[in-house]
Amino acid sequence: MAKGIFANLKGVDAFGKTTEDVKVKTRTGALLTILSAAIILSVTMIEFLDYRRVNVDTSIVVDKSRGEKLTVNLNITFPRVPCFLVSVDVMDISGELQRDISHNVLKSRLDQFGIVVPNSFSAELRNDLDKMHDVKKEGYCGSCYGGLEPESGCCQTCEDVRQAYVNRGWSFSQPELIEQCRDEGWADKLKEQADEGCNISGRIRVNKVIGNIHFSPGRSFQTNTRNLYELVPYLRDDTNRHDFSHTIHHFAFEGDDEYDFWKAEAGKEMKKRMGLNTNPLDGVSGRTSKAQYMFQYFLKVVSTQFRTLNDAQIVNTHQYSTTQFERDLSEGMNGDSPGGIHVQHGVTGLPGAFFNFEISPVLVVHSEMRQSFAHFLTSTCAIVGGVLTVASLVDSILFATGRALKKSGSSPSGFSGKLM
Repeated sequence: MAKGIFANLKGVDAFGKTTEDVKVKTRTGALLTILSAAIILSVTMIEFLDYRRVNVDTSIVVDKSRGEKLTVNLNITFPRVPCFLVSVDVMDISGELQRDISHNVLKSRLDQFGIVVPNSFSAELRNDLDKMHDVKKEGYCGSCYGGLEPESGCCQTCEDVRQAYVNRGWSFSQPELIEQCRDEGWADKLKEQADEGCNISGRIRVNKVIGNIHFSPGRSFQTNTRNLYELVPYLRDDTNRHDFSHTIHHFAFEGDDEYDFWKAEAGKEMKKRMGLNTNPLDGVSGRTSKAQYMFQYFLKVVSTQFRTLNDAQIVNTHQYSTTQFERDLSEGMNGDSPGGIHVQHGVTGLPGAFFNFEISPVLVVHSEMRQSFAHFLTSTCAIVGGVLTVASLVDSILFATGRALKKSGSSPSGFSGKLM
Protein backbone atom coordinates (compact mmCIF):
# COMPACT_ATOMS: atom_id res chain seq x y z
CA MET A 1 0.00 0.00 0.00
CA ALA A 2 2.71 2.44 1.01
CA LYS A 3 4.84 1.42 -1.95
CA GLY A 4 1.97 2.30 -4.27
CA ILE A 5 1.51 5.74 -2.72
CA PHE A 6 5.20 6.60 -3.13
CA ALA A 7 5.16 5.20 -6.64
CA ASN A 8 2.37 7.65 -7.53
CA LEU A 9 4.48 10.60 -6.24
CA LYS A 10 6.80 10.17 -9.21
CA GLY A 11 4.19 11.90 -11.32
CA VAL A 12 4.83 15.28 -9.64
CA ASP A 13 8.62 15.15 -10.06
CA ALA A 14 9.56 18.49 -11.68
CA PHE A 15 13.16 17.41 -12.20
CA GLY A 16 12.96 14.66 -14.75
CA LYS A 17 16.18 12.69 -15.27
CA THR A 18 17.81 11.53 -18.47
CA THR A 19 20.12 8.60 -18.80
CA GLU A 20 23.76 9.03 -19.70
CA ASP A 21 23.39 7.34 -23.09
CA VAL A 22 20.86 9.98 -24.27
CA LYS A 23 22.90 12.99 -23.13
CA VAL A 24 24.78 14.87 -25.83
CA LYS A 25 27.90 16.81 -24.75
CA THR A 26 29.26 19.50 -27.05
CA ARG A 27 32.19 21.90 -27.08
CA THR A 28 29.75 24.81 -27.15
CA GLY A 29 28.13 23.52 -23.98
CA ALA A 30 31.53 23.21 -22.32
CA LEU A 31 32.42 26.80 -23.20
CA LEU A 32 29.06 28.02 -21.90
CA THR A 33 29.60 26.07 -18.67
CA ILE A 34 33.01 27.67 -18.09
CA LEU A 35 31.65 31.12 -18.95
CA SER A 36 28.67 30.64 -16.64
CA ALA A 37 30.93 29.57 -13.75
CA ALA A 38 33.11 32.65 -14.25
CA ILE A 39 30.07 34.95 -14.33
CA ILE A 40 28.59 33.32 -11.22
CA LEU A 41 31.89 33.61 -9.33
CA SER A 42 32.51 37.26 -10.24
CA VAL A 43 28.96 38.47 -9.62
CA THR A 44 28.77 36.53 -6.36
CA MET A 45 32.02 38.18 -5.23
CA ILE A 46 30.60 41.62 -6.07
CA GLU A 47 27.45 40.77 -4.13
CA PHE A 48 29.56 39.64 -1.15
CA LEU A 49 31.54 42.89 -1.16
CA ASP A 50 28.27 44.82 -1.31
CA TYR A 51 26.99 42.74 1.60
CA ARG A 52 30.05 43.65 3.68
CA ARG A 53 29.96 47.34 2.71
CA VAL A 54 28.58 49.77 5.30
CA ASN A 55 26.17 52.25 3.71
CA VAL A 56 24.69 55.43 5.19
CA ASP A 57 20.95 55.93 5.07
CA THR A 58 19.60 59.47 5.57
CA SER A 59 16.14 60.26 6.92
CA ILE A 60 14.38 63.40 8.16
CA VAL A 61 12.14 63.46 11.22
CA VAL A 62 10.66 66.16 13.45
CA ASP A 63 13.09 67.39 16.10
CA LYS A 64 11.36 66.70 19.43
CA SER A 65 14.20 67.81 21.69
CA ARG A 66 13.39 70.44 24.30
CA GLY A 67 15.40 72.65 26.62
CA GLU A 68 18.71 71.93 24.93
CA LYS A 69 21.66 74.25 24.56
CA LEU A 70 24.07 74.66 21.67
CA THR A 71 27.81 75.09 21.90
CA VAL A 72 29.23 77.54 19.38
CA ASN A 73 32.87 76.71 18.67
CA LEU A 74 34.48 79.72 17.02
CA ASN A 75 37.84 81.15 16.01
CA ILE A 76 37.75 84.58 14.37
CA THR A 77 40.49 87.12 13.68
CA PHE A 78 39.90 90.88 13.46
CA PRO A 79 43.18 92.29 12.10
CA ARG A 80 42.29 95.96 12.61
CA VAL A 81 40.34 96.04 15.87
CA PRO A 82 42.27 96.04 19.19
CA CYS A 83 41.12 93.47 21.73
CA PHE A 84 40.17 96.07 24.30
CA LEU A 85 37.59 97.51 21.91
CA VAL A 86 35.87 94.23 21.01
CA SER A 87 32.73 93.31 22.87
CA VAL A 88 30.96 89.98 22.38
CA ASP A 89 27.27 89.67 23.22
CA VAL A 90 24.66 86.98 22.76
CA MET A 91 20.93 87.66 22.62
CA ASP A 92 18.06 85.31 21.87
CA ILE A 93 14.33 85.45 21.34
CA SER A 94 13.63 84.21 24.89
CA GLY A 95 14.99 87.49 26.24
CA GLU A 96 18.23 86.07 27.60
CA LEU A 97 21.20 88.38 27.15
CA GLN A 98 24.85 87.52 27.69
CA ARG A 99 26.95 90.67 27.69
CA ASP A 100 30.73 90.90 27.48
CA ILE A 101 31.14 87.13 27.54
CA SER A 102 34.24 86.13 29.51
CA HIS A 103 34.07 82.38 30.17
CA ASN A 104 35.48 79.67 27.88
CA VAL A 105 36.72 82.35 25.49
CA LEU A 106 40.30 83.35 24.79
CA LYS A 107 41.37 86.53 23.07
CA SER A 108 44.87 87.19 21.81
CA ARG A 109 46.40 90.50 20.79
CA LEU A 110 47.90 90.53 17.31
CA ASP A 111 50.48 92.97 16.00
CA GLN A 112 50.10 94.72 12.65
CA PHE A 113 51.61 91.69 10.91
CA GLY A 114 49.09 89.28 12.43
CA ILE A 115 51.56 87.73 14.87
CA VAL A 116 50.44 87.07 18.43
CA VAL A 117 51.83 89.59 20.92
CA PRO A 118 53.82 87.65 23.58
CA ASN A 119 52.08 87.16 26.92
CA SER A 120 48.92 88.79 25.63
CA PHE A 121 46.50 85.91 26.05
CA SER A 122 43.42 86.73 28.07
CA ALA A 123 40.45 84.59 28.94
CA GLU A 124 38.65 87.70 30.19
CA LEU A 125 36.73 88.95 27.19
CA ARG A 126 35.17 91.85 29.01
CA ASN A 127 36.36 95.22 27.78
CA ASP A 128 39.76 95.88 29.39
CA LEU A 129 38.72 99.42 30.22
CA ASP A 130 35.80 98.05 32.22
CA LYS A 131 38.08 95.90 34.37
CA MET A 132 39.70 99.02 35.78
CA HIS A 133 36.40 99.95 37.40
CA ASP A 134 36.75 97.31 40.08
CA VAL A 135 39.40 98.99 42.25
CA LYS A 136 38.60 102.41 43.71
CA LYS A 137 39.30 104.08 47.00
CA GLU A 138 36.58 103.91 49.61
CA GLY A 139 34.56 107.09 49.81
CA TYR A 140 35.57 108.23 46.36
CA CYS A 141 32.82 110.05 44.45
CA GLY A 142 33.77 111.13 40.96
CA SER A 143 32.21 114.00 39.09
CA CYS A 144 29.89 113.34 36.15
CA TYR A 145 30.98 116.61 34.48
CA GLY A 146 27.44 117.79 33.88
CA GLY A 147 26.14 114.47 32.61
CA LEU A 148 22.96 112.85 33.92
CA GLU A 149 24.06 111.40 37.26
CA PRO A 150 23.23 107.80 38.20
CA GLU A 151 21.25 106.97 41.34
CA SER A 152 24.41 106.98 43.45
CA GLY A 153 25.15 110.53 42.32
CA CYS A 154 28.76 109.62 41.54
CA CYS A 155 30.63 108.68 38.36
CA GLN A 156 33.39 106.44 39.63
CA THR A 157 34.85 105.50 36.29
CA CYS A 158 35.37 106.80 32.80
CA GLU A 159 32.58 104.45 31.71
CA ASP A 160 30.20 106.06 34.22
CA VAL A 161 31.01 109.51 32.88
CA ARG A 162 30.54 108.33 29.32
CA GLN A 163 27.16 106.82 30.13
CA ALA A 164 26.11 109.97 32.00
CA TYR A 165 26.93 111.96 28.86
CA VAL A 166 24.93 109.54 26.74
CA ASN A 167 21.94 109.74 29.10
CA ARG A 168 22.11 113.53 28.84
CA GLY A 169 22.33 113.32 25.06
CA TRP A 170 25.81 114.81 24.88
CA SER A 171 28.72 113.72 22.75
CA PHE A 172 31.54 112.03 24.64
CA SER A 173 34.25 113.19 22.27
CA GLN A 174 37.15 114.24 24.53
CA PRO A 175 37.74 111.52 27.16
CA GLU A 176 41.29 112.76 27.73
CA LEU A 177 39.82 115.76 29.59
CA ILE A 178 38.02 113.54 32.08
CA GLU A 179 39.87 112.73 35.31
CA GLN A 180 38.62 109.17 35.51
CA CYS A 181 39.65 108.51 31.90
CA ARG A 182 43.13 109.91 32.49
CA ASP A 183 43.55 107.73 35.61
CA GLU A 184 42.55 104.64 33.67
CA GLY A 185 45.02 105.42 30.91
CA TRP A 186 42.33 105.58 28.27
CA ALA A 187 44.39 107.54 25.76
CA ASP A 188 47.65 105.70 26.52
CA LYS A 189 46.02 102.31 26.03
CA LEU A 190 44.52 103.47 22.76
CA LYS A 191 47.89 104.68 21.45
CA GLU A 192 49.69 101.54 22.60
CA GLN A 193 47.33 99.14 20.86
CA ALA A 194 46.14 101.37 18.02
CA ASP A 195 47.69 99.25 15.28
CA GLU A 196 46.86 95.87 16.80
CA GLY A 197 44.31 93.27 15.89
CA CYS A 198 42.54 90.59 17.91
CA ASN A 199 41.89 86.87 17.64
CA ILE A 200 38.90 85.52 19.52
CA SER A 201 38.50 81.78 20.01
CA GLY A 202 36.61 79.50 22.33
CA ARG A 203 33.16 78.10 23.03
CA ILE A 204 29.93 79.93 23.79
CA ARG A 205 26.81 78.25 25.19
CA VAL A 206 23.54 79.50 23.73
CA ASN A 207 19.92 78.45 24.01
CA LYS A 208 18.49 76.37 21.19
CA VAL A 209 16.23 79.19 20.02
CA ILE A 210 16.47 82.05 17.55
CA GLY A 211 19.26 84.40 18.54
CA ASN A 212 22.42 86.16 17.48
CA ILE A 213 26.07 86.52 18.40
CA HIS A 214 27.65 89.86 17.65
CA PHE A 215 31.14 91.28 17.77
CA SER A 216 30.96 95.05 18.08
CA PRO A 217 33.00 97.98 19.36
CA GLY A 218 32.40 99.67 22.70
CA ARG A 219 30.16 98.20 25.35
CA SER A 220 26.50 97.25 25.13
CA PHE A 221 24.07 98.31 27.77
CA GLN A 222 20.33 98.06 28.27
CA THR A 223 18.06 101.08 28.28
CA ASN A 224 14.26 101.10 28.05
CA THR A 225 14.34 97.33 27.33
CA ARG A 226 16.30 97.95 24.11
CA ASN A 227 19.93 97.16 23.45
CA LEU A 228 21.89 100.22 22.45
CA TYR A 229 25.56 100.50 21.60
CA GLU A 230 27.59 103.56 22.41
CA LEU A 231 30.40 103.56 19.87
CA VAL A 232 33.62 104.90 21.29
CA PRO A 233 34.05 108.26 19.56
CA TYR A 234 37.61 107.78 18.34
CA LEU A 235 36.43 105.05 15.98
CA ARG A 236 34.83 107.83 13.97
CA ASP A 237 37.80 110.17 14.21
CA ASP A 238 40.65 107.72 13.65
CA THR A 239 40.86 108.05 9.85
CA ASN A 240 39.21 104.63 9.41
CA ARG A 241 42.08 102.87 11.12
CA HIS A 242 39.75 100.47 12.86
CA ASP A 243 37.29 98.39 10.88
CA PHE A 244 35.68 95.01 11.27
CA SER A 245 37.41 93.18 8.47
CA HIS A 246 37.72 89.61 9.66
CA THR A 247 38.66 86.05 8.85
CA ILE A 248 36.57 83.15 10.18
CA HIS A 249 38.93 80.26 10.80
CA HIS A 250 36.29 78.05 12.38
CA PHE A 251 32.61 78.44 13.22
CA ALA A 252 30.56 75.40 14.21
CA PHE A 253 27.51 74.47 16.26
CA GLU A 254 28.25 71.44 18.42
CA GLY A 255 26.28 69.12 20.66
CA ASP A 256 27.19 67.82 24.10
CA ASP A 257 27.90 64.36 22.65
CA GLU A 258 30.94 65.74 20.83
CA TYR A 259 32.73 66.18 24.14
CA ASP A 260 32.70 62.43 24.69
CA PHE A 261 35.90 61.07 23.11
CA TRP A 262 34.47 57.90 21.54
CA LYS A 263 31.33 59.60 20.28
CA ALA A 264 33.38 62.48 18.92
CA GLU A 265 35.64 60.08 16.99
CA ALA A 266 32.64 58.19 15.59
CA GLY A 267 31.01 61.48 14.56
CA LYS A 268 34.20 62.74 12.88
CA GLU A 269 34.55 59.49 10.93
CA MET A 270 30.98 59.67 9.62
CA LYS A 271 31.32 63.37 8.78
CA LYS A 272 34.49 62.68 6.84
CA ARG A 273 32.89 59.82 4.93
CA MET A 274 29.90 61.99 3.98
CA GLY A 275 31.94 65.10 3.20
CA LEU A 276 30.50 67.05 6.15
CA ASN A 277 33.77 67.62 8.00
CA THR A 278 33.98 71.29 7.02
CA ASN A 279 31.56 74.09 7.93
CA PRO A 280 30.15 76.67 5.50
CA LEU A 281 31.84 79.61 7.26
CA ASP A 282 35.27 78.00 7.74
CA GLY A 283 37.83 80.09 5.88
CA VAL A 284 35.37 82.88 4.99
CA SER A 285 36.72 86.44 5.04
CA GLY A 286 35.02 89.82 5.15
CA ARG A 287 36.93 92.87 3.97
CA THR A 288 36.26 96.60 4.23
CA SER A 289 38.22 99.83 4.71
CA LYS A 290 35.40 101.72 6.46
CA ALA A 291 34.82 101.90 10.19
CA GLN A 292 31.07 102.28 9.73
CA TYR A 293 30.53 98.92 8.08
CA MET A 294 28.29 96.03 9.07
CA PHE A 295 28.71 92.32 8.31
CA GLN A 296 25.73 90.04 8.80
CA TYR A 297 25.57 86.26 8.55
CA PHE A 298 22.21 84.49 8.62
CA LEU A 299 22.52 80.87 9.71
CA LYS A 300 19.93 78.09 9.56
CA VAL A 301 20.92 75.48 12.15
CA VAL A 302 19.72 71.91 11.57
CA SER A 303 19.95 69.25 14.28
CA THR A 304 21.82 66.19 13.05
CA GLN A 305 22.18 62.71 14.48
CA PHE A 306 24.77 60.13 13.47
CA ARG A 307 24.08 56.47 14.23
CA THR A 308 26.91 53.99 13.85
CA LEU A 309 26.36 50.36 12.81
CA ASN A 310 23.83 48.55 15.02
CA ASP A 311 23.40 51.84 16.97
CA ALA A 312 26.69 51.24 18.78
CA GLN A 313 27.18 55.03 19.03
CA ILE A 314 24.56 57.77 18.71
CA VAL A 315 26.09 61.22 18.23
CA ASN A 316 23.95 64.37 18.31
CA THR A 317 25.41 67.41 16.61
CA HIS A 318 24.37 70.24 14.29
CA GLN A 319 24.88 71.44 10.73
CA TYR A 320 24.03 74.83 9.29
CA SER A 321 23.64 76.74 6.07
CA THR A 322 24.45 80.42 5.69
CA THR A 323 23.85 83.54 3.66
CA GLN A 324 25.74 86.80 3.99
CA PHE A 325 24.81 90.48 3.83
CA GLU A 326 27.05 93.55 4.03
CA ARG A 327 26.03 97.15 4.58
CA ASP A 328 27.84 100.48 4.44
CA LEU A 329 26.45 102.41 7.39
CA SER A 330 27.88 105.71 6.20
CA GLU A 331 25.01 105.86 3.69
CA GLY A 332 22.48 106.08 6.52
CA MET A 333 18.97 104.72 6.05
CA ASN A 334 19.19 105.02 2.26
CA GLY A 335 21.64 103.49 -0.16
CA ASP A 336 22.15 101.80 -3.47
CA SER A 337 22.44 98.08 -4.17
CA PRO A 338 25.38 96.71 -6.21
CA GLY A 339 23.04 96.74 -9.20
CA GLY A 340 22.41 100.47 -8.83
CA ILE A 341 18.91 100.08 -7.35
CA HIS A 342 17.98 102.53 -4.61
CA VAL A 343 17.10 100.79 -1.34
CA GLN A 344 15.88 102.00 2.02
CA HIS A 345 16.73 100.25 5.28
CA GLY A 346 14.07 99.87 7.92
CA VAL A 347 16.47 99.92 10.88
CA THR A 348 19.73 101.63 11.64
CA GLY A 349 22.76 99.40 11.62
CA LEU A 350 25.79 99.06 13.84
CA PRO A 351 29.38 98.39 12.80
CA GLY A 352 30.57 94.90 13.59
CA ALA A 353 30.08 91.26 12.68
CA PHE A 354 26.68 89.77 13.46
CA PHE A 355 25.84 86.06 13.36
CA ASN A 356 22.06 85.58 13.39
CA PHE A 357 21.03 81.95 13.83
CA GLU A 358 17.67 80.27 13.46
CA ILE A 359 16.79 76.73 14.54
CA SER A 360 15.21 74.35 12.03
CA PRO A 361 12.36 72.14 13.36
CA VAL A 362 13.67 69.00 11.62
CA LEU A 363 16.23 66.40 12.66
CA VAL A 364 18.43 64.81 10.00
CA VAL A 365 19.40 61.24 10.92
CA HIS A 366 22.37 59.56 9.22
CA SER A 367 22.42 55.83 10.04
CA GLU A 368 25.03 53.25 9.08
CA MET A 369 23.45 50.15 7.54
CA ARG A 370 24.56 46.80 6.13
CA GLN A 371 22.60 44.25 4.07
CA SER A 372 21.24 41.28 5.97
CA PHE A 373 22.66 37.79 5.39
CA ALA A 374 19.24 36.64 4.16
CA HIS A 375 19.38 39.31 1.47
CA PHE A 376 22.87 38.18 0.46
CA LEU A 377 21.75 34.52 0.34
CA THR A 378 18.68 35.34 -1.72
CA SER A 379 20.72 37.42 -4.17
CA THR A 380 23.30 34.63 -4.54
CA CYS A 381 20.62 32.06 -5.31
CA ALA A 382 19.06 34.39 -7.85
CA ILE A 383 22.44 34.92 -9.51
CA VAL A 384 23.21 31.20 -9.75
CA GLY A 385 19.75 30.24 -10.96
CA GLY A 386 19.51 33.13 -13.43
CA VAL A 387 22.91 32.54 -15.03
CA LEU A 388 22.38 28.78 -15.38
CA THR A 389 18.91 29.26 -16.82
CA VAL A 390 20.09 31.77 -19.39
CA ALA A 391 23.09 29.59 -20.26
CA SER A 392 20.79 26.56 -20.70
CA LEU A 393 18.53 28.54 -23.03
CA VAL A 394 21.51 29.74 -25.08
CA ASP A 395 22.91 26.21 -25.27
CA SER A 396 19.56 24.81 -26.41
CA ILE A 397 19.23 27.47 -29.09
CA LEU A 398 22.75 26.90 -30.37
CA PHE A 399 22.33 23.10 -30.33
CA ALA A 400 18.99 23.25 -32.16
CA THR A 401 20.38 25.71 -34.70
CA GLY A 402 23.39 23.49 -35.35
CA ARG A 403 21.24 20.43 -35.92
CA ALA A 404 18.95 22.37 -38.26
CA LEU A 405 21.90 23.59 -40.29
CA LYS A 406 23.30 20.06 -40.55
CA LYS A 407 19.99 18.72 -41.75
CA SER A 408 19.53 21.47 -44.30
CA GLY A 409 23.07 20.88 -45.59
CA SER A 410 22.58 17.13 -46.07
CA SER A 411 19.08 17.25 -47.63
CA PRO A 412 20.04 18.15 -51.30
CA SER A 413 22.53 15.32 -51.60
CA GLY A 414 20.07 12.84 -50.14
CA PHE A 415 17.28 14.02 -52.48
CA SER A 416 19.48 13.72 -55.59
CA GLY A 417 20.49 10.20 -54.55
CA LYS A 418 16.89 9.08 -54.49
CA LEU A 419 16.28 10.54 -57.92
CA MET A 420 19.21 8.63 -59.25
